[in-house]
Amino acid sequence: MKQGLSLRVSQHLALTPQLQQSIRLLQLSTLELSQEVEQMLDENPFLELSEDAAVREEFGLEQADAPVSQENREFEIATSSVADSADGTGATGKNDSESSAETSLEPKLEESWDGDGTVESGPDDSEWGGDAPARKNNLDDSDTEASDLVGNHESLQDHLHRQALCLRLSDVDRAALHFLIESLNDDGYLEDSLASLAAGLAGDDLEQAEELEQHFSMALKLLQHMEPAGVGARNLAECLSLQLPDCPDCEETRAAMAMCQQPMELLAKRDVKRLSLLCGFPESVIKGAIAVIARLDPKPGRRFASVERNLIVPDVIVVKSGRGFKVSLNREVMPRLRVHDLYASALKQHKGQNGQALHQRLQEARWFIKNIQQRFDTILRVSSAIVERQKNFFAHGELAMRPLVLREIADELGLHESTISRVTTAKYMSTPFGTFELKYFFGSALGTETGGNASSTAVRALIKQFVSSESPKKPLSDHQISEMLKEQGIECARRTVAKYREALRIAPANLRKSL
Repeated sequence: MKQGLSLRVSQHLALTPQLQQSIRLLQLSTLELSQEVEQMLDENPFLELSEDAAVREEFGLEQADAPVSQENREFEIATSSVADSADGTGATGKNDSESSAETSLEPKLEESWDGDGTVESGPDDSEWGGDAPARKNNLDDSDTEASDLVGNHESLQDHLHRQALCLRLSDVDRAALHFLIESLNDDGYLEDSLASLAAGLAGDDLEQAEELEQHFSMALKLLQHMEPAGVGARNLAECLSLQLPDCPDCEETRAAMAMCQQPMELLAKRDVKRLSLLCGFPESVIKGAIAVIARLDPKPGRRFASVERNLIVPDVIVVKSGRGFKVSLNREVMPRLRVHDLYASALKQHKGQNGQALHQRLQEARWFIKNIQQRFDTILRVSSAIVERQKNFFAHGELAMRPLVLREIADELGLHESTISRVTTAKYMSTPFGTFELKYFFGSALGTETGGNASSTAVRALIKQFVSSESPKKPLSDHQISEMLKEQGIECARRTVAKYREALRIAPANLRKSL
């Protein structure tokens, strides 16, 4: 076998570390981005948070004096000229401005859509990521933010512990009650049995486990008499039974108590005839008992659940502006980052062996700032394109939503569908009709009699409207809803109606029927 050398020219694509970081930051949610920023601040000494608005850098005197058009005014993030000069360009004014121009990315923070579809960039003289302007509304400075209200929220455990302070108990019984309170889930239920809780504390000591179980039994009785009624229940039937003694003493209440001893499936199906036979009450009383149970709270602890994790902070804000809508980024979720001036200046003077490694960390800080800016710039571009395509939604609501797929936005912006998918995942938009995930504005198309298309989102809204206006004693079936949609000119099969109804968490017709 003869060996030889040969040359071959080929091309291939490679993802640089900077591009990989840009893609990863793009798909992060607001909370994940905040965690990423905190981690980068801990790891990179050249990166710091800017509490105050930094001075905007200018691109030389000639450019600063030149008039700036209304459409091209953009925000800049200021990286210190000292930091830019650390790469060897010098500390003169000209080199500083040139290096600053090379390292700064200027994301637009807002765009306005007029009625005719023209785009205008909203100018703002504040720094990128700086403090948001004062709100122009009737609220005064004493009003608290939503996060402040969350911090003052009392949990279920705190509410129960406060009631336990009024009880005269021994140290062992008080500890047992404290343990049960801490073992409750968010709904106020005790998921684990008393035996398993006692065994987990006592281990292999069976005598101690039996003693603990006795203390837990007494503590559970005390717990189940606390407010809110129904707390400490082991299952739904027990939860309802604990709340019924607070209801007026009548035949319906006694029937409801008997119904709680029967399988809950019968109550869910509203099987009046079978419940009447099992409980020994007339059907008319059973119907009244079902109405009594319907007024009870199946999850008594849910009202104390912390709303912090359910608090959605929008990335994009859309407000009415003249004939159109203004699309802007939410400055509250945009980190205020900059390169540390002191460390960057010290790097310039450093000539030691570790200079190259420190210089690499400085470049990482710059790339991180650029990638964050590019992330928000891409979110703004995609959001603006969505608002342009769904102008009818922002004017009339979800019934006016039009069909939209990722490819349409990708082709318009010159991006890949995967990029649009990353941008629209876990990113939220505040609109005049509420806050929605960006994916909410995308939906498949259903055919109409006129040959056009209707958005699946609009069809779901129409189904919700039909159900909300139906007769409680004679609810609409999926077939009837399908026929009503056909009368509106929308071809939607019964199975499709059932799928949309389940997605809207609407019960079937037999469970929506009012007795």
